[in-house]
Amino acid sequence: MSATATITAKGQLTLPRGARKVLGSNTVRIDLDGETVRLTPIRSVAGALGKYGGDNTPFTEVREKVWQEVAGDEKR
Repeated sequence: MSATATITAKGQLTLPRGARKVLGSNTVRIDLDGETVRLTPIRSVAGALGKYGGDNTPFTEVREKVWQEVAGDEKR
């Protein structure tokens, strides 16, 4: 499948319906490799946050780990 889309002044892009249907998710991981951009669907929060904890990790611990990485803080 190939399609063309325009990036707005705010950096937004509307994916064509066919691409959204193939992805099957409203959340995607974006991988950049030079000038190549790859979108990978994230079908669950566990998939998006999986590197921060296993299946039995309490959400509060996962949230804290994510916050530490993103904000660089020890506590919030």
